[in-house]
Amino acid sequence: MATQTQGTSDFTANLGKIYAFYTGGFLGFVVVLAILEQVGVPNNVIGYLFVALTIGVYAFIGIMSRTMQVSEYYVAGRRVPAFYNGMATGADWMSAASFIGMAGTLYLLGYDGLGFVLGWTGGYVLVAILVGPYLRKFGCYTVPDFFAFRYSGNFARFLAIIVLLSCSFTYVVAQIVGTGLIGARLLNMDFTVAVYVGLAGILVCSMLGGMRAVTWTQVAQYIVLIIAYMIPVVILSAQKFGLPLPQFTYGEVLQAITAREQEMVQQGLAAAGQIKSHIQPFTTYDPLNFFGLILCLMIGTASLPHVLMRYFTTPSVREARLSVAWSLLFIFMLYFTAPAYAAFAKLEVYQEVIGRSITELPQWIYSYGKVGLINVCGVQAADPAAVLAACQKIAGHAGILRFGDFAIQADAIVISTPEIAGLPYVVSGLVAAGGLAAALSTADGLLLAIANALSHDVYYKMIDKNAPTARRLLIARTLLIIVALLAAYTASFRPADIVAMVAWAFSLAAAGIFPALVMGIWWKRTSTAGALLGMIVGFGLCLYYLVGTRYFAGSFYEMWSFLSSATPAQAAKYAELKAAWLAAPDNAAAWKAYDTLAQSIANWWGVKNISAALFSLPLGFLIIWAVSLMTPGPTAEMRSFIDEIRKPRGKALFQEKTT
Repeated sequence: MATQTQGTSDFTANLGKIYAFYTGGFLGFVVVLAILEQVGVPNNVIGYLFVALTIGVYAFIGIMSRTMQVSEYYVAGRRVPAFYNGMATGADWMSAASFIGMAGTLYLLGYDGLGFVLGWTGGYVLVAILVGPYLRKFGCYTVPDFFAFRYSGNFARFLAIIVLLSCSFTYVVAQIVGTGLIGARLLNMDFTVAVYVGLAGILVCSMLGGMRAVTWTQVAQYIVLIIAYMIPVVILSAQKFGLPLPQFTYGEVLQAITAREQEMVQQGLAAAGQIKSHIQPFTTYDPLNFFGLILCLMIGTASLPHVLMRYFTTPSVREARLSVAWSLLFIFMLYFTAPAYAAFAKLEVYQEVIGRSITELPQWIYSYGKVGLINVCGVQAADPAAVLAACQKIAGHAGILRFGDFAIQADAIVISTPEIAGLPYVVSGLVAAGGLAAALSTADGLLLAIANALSHDVYYKMIDKNAPTARRLLIARTLLIIVALLAAYTASFRPADIVAMVAWAFSLAAAGIFPALVMGIWWKRTSTAGALLGMIVGFGLCLYYLVGTRYFAGSFYEMWSFLSSATPAQAAKYAELKAAWLAAPDNAAAWKAYDTLAQSIANWWGVKNISAALFSLPLGFLIIWAVSLMTPGPTAEMRSFIDEIRKPRGKALFQEKTT
């Protein structure tokens, strides 16, 4: 054990040299692959080399970081410097949804997509001010640990575990779906096979070393993903405007997009009003939902257990606070670039795709169409014959691709942009490797959060408090494998609603964790009864609203019609569509029309379900405050403990058994 500790100290003392060498080596590898492409090496070979090297490096780090110490497995020995913890947090946070989906969301939503950027980055300000340093001062292993101690018992721990599992499982399924999509495109393998290949990469990173292995792997993954994200848009900015700073040429791209939108209308490629302006605000979300989304994402970010557990790994409270600042910087680098990425991608599609002959569409359309990411003329763009036949069926179609004929999913934007712009395939492979790094890093963190909660909080704290270290780690690793396999099995079905469900995670975390967590730190009078009731009601209401408005929209609307914002015209249309669907329940078009309208008018006061925490948050705070005033408050010892947590200096107050 002493040898392992000494090895860890030597490693942390040389982190700068190690990761500088790694970064230089990775860039050199990309240059070598670019040369191989120029001399005729097939694209699929380049793709396999990218995957083999990156996953191989991650696996090597994971295996070398194996440990049999509880503190190393759960919190990386609390010896991760702030700079590197910030980088690991950036990788942990920038999931497939951020790397692949953020620019795609901005591509489709334009201005309204900025709500995601503002919410997700703003959440780290709340972490720094309200939560992160104080959890580190407490000294726990998991977020449920804090709830159990602050609110006197395992029932609070159990509630926190329920929220953690609800938030994390769908999130990790989405990451594995992302690895499947990237693997299917980059390696030309079946989606299901790619899912399990990605799963193998996830497990070798996290199973043997826990948080210790995940931390150092995530630092390596951040380096890959940020390089991969920056290079394509830097090249495009330099090509079009002579300045390799896309963040500063963003305004010129927006002007070019606006001009092209007007040109497409004049050329008859799009009808007036058909194109959603990229710079026009509130075309998808009204002001209530736009700012509500920002609030829910901010507070949800500050409540997600897999994010908060990263701040348990720093050596001190001061380092925890600094690591939040570094996290913000590393996340900002990608999010500040994402709007420009989306704009360049949209300009390339408008200029290089819209207006082309149907018979001369580029091959990349069919490559992404085969995996279900692109539709042309209303059909999946699986091959040129299917697309041509579908377009010929449209009355008056002139054989030219119009704006309304082309539909691309948000998930395809980032990984397809290099091919849209005609960049070398090595750039496409690099981007795919970056997306894979983003998905793997977040999946590692999420799986570890779930497995740690089950092994530490359920097994060790609630079932066998005398379990020896070897058994605790065996349970943790076994549960990690079981949860990973279950998530991969779910991902193999490619659930259609997974992206929406991931977005729900933020509202669920905000409603179930944030009020009790913040009040527990900042209001000494908060009672156990108040916190427990606030968690139950806040989380329950949020879950009820999310599920009700999405899956039972019709009955939800009818049950709560007195709260609905439906107009008389909407109500009449709803009755008409429902009658049409009931008359032909097997008619998919009738169901879709009915379900779409039912969802739009089932929302209370027009609040979309992605912002469900707008109801739950204030209610949770109100219940905690009111019930705490009516029930016995914490003991004097607990009040003193809370005072001590708020002090920025000093050792951690809670020490776990490590052997």
